[in-house]
Order: sequence, then C-alpha cells, then structure tokens
Amino acid sequence: MKQLNTRLNLVYALILFIIMTIFLFMVGFEINILVSFLLSIGLGMLLLNIMGKNFQGDSDSKLPRLSKEKEAFYLSKGLSKEDIGYFRRTMAQAHKQIIAIDKNMHQSGKLKAIENRNNTVALSKELFKNITQEPNRLHDVDKFLYVHLPSLADLSEKYVEIEGHKAKSKTTYDILQKSADTIDKMSQQIAEDYVRFKQEDIEDMSVELESAKRSFHKENTDTDTNSFDNTI
Repeated sequence: MKQLNTRLNLVYALILFIIMTIFLFMVGFEINILVSFLLSIGLGMLLLNIMGKNFQGDSDSKLPRLSKEKEAFYLSKGLSKEDIGYFRRTMAQAHKQIIAIDKNMHQSGKLKAIENRNNTVALSKELFKNITQEPNRLHDVDKFLYVHLPSLADLSEKYVEIEGHKAKSKTTYDILQKSADTIDKMSQQIAEDYVRFKQEDIEDMSVELESAKRSFHKENTDTDTNSFDNTI
C-alpha cells in the first residue's frame, strides 16, 4: 500500500517536472507565455494519461489469472469488464490488508487481546468471502474496504512498531493506549460492517453482532494467515 502511494507520487512529481521544463524551454525561445503554458499543460495531460494506463496495466498484471468461469460469474452479477477489473483490484488490496492485520495483531499481546475479543480477522475473512460471492454489492461495503480495513492495517502496524521501541516515555505509553482504544473501536466497526452486510437475515442486530463474533472464533490462533480463500 505504501509502495503504491510512493509510485503514484513519483509519477506525479515526474510529470510536474516535465511540464515545468517544457514551459521554461518554450519561454526561452520567446514563444508566447500563454501558448507555452497551454502546450505544456496539454503535453503533461497526455503523459499523465499514458503513464496512468501503464500503471493500471502494471497493477492488473499482478492479479491472479481470471478464469472463464469466474468471468462468467461476474458478468452474471451485472458487472461490466471495467467493473470486474476494479472489483478484483479492490479485493486484492483488501486481501493484503487482512493478512497484514492478522500479522500485526499477533505481534502484540495487547492487540491479540483486542482481536480475540472482537474476532476481527475471522470476521474480515468471512466478509471478504461474502463480498466475492456478491460482487454487485461492493457499494454496500465501501466503509469496510476503503476506511476501516486500511486504517486498521496502518494503525496496527504503527502500534507494533512503537511498542517495539526499547525506551518509552510516559507520552509514548499514552499514545499506545489511545491507539489501542482506536484499534478496538475499528475492530468493533468491522464486526458491525459484517452484520450490516448480512442484515437481511438479521432480526436483532445487537444480538447477532455478539453471535457473529463468537461463531467465527478461531479454534487455533496459529492458523496460516494466507489460508483463507482469496479467489477473485
């Protein structure tokens, strides 16, 4: 995720540099400033379009091969070929984030207790599976995919990093406690995301929320983090 953002920032910085260079080059040859500006912007937009397509192609090439059966399934759910590509990229990123959360939660006693209490990883995996079965409902889980998962992955990673510092001040311990409280709330939100997705089958949301946490409780906390089905 960080590598993806870094690559995007480098692309934008390079294009901005090229635009400025072209503009200054044209002005140096005494071409009208307005004309130079418009031509520079036009060439920059063209480069952005070309590099953006290459970047997306790069991203798609890292996805697992799409089988004919899976493609037919997506089409039967009303997804266009463009929708399918977007869905698969989104779910591939979600899969990485769930794996990261699982890893982070087991590197800290405090986080492991939070995970056990909320059963965050098991519920995330189950919701992931449910989304792949109903890809046409991607809009129903926007907060789960675009807010809760990435936020929890990032914050839990930072928590583990800070907790690993050999020397800690009172301020550090305060930050860790606040971060743990936030991670706990995010874990609860993920449980709510799961229940909300299944709300058609639920009569009492509050009762089902606790039931969901218990029903997916892992018997073995050392289960391989890559073992859940990530077929997209």
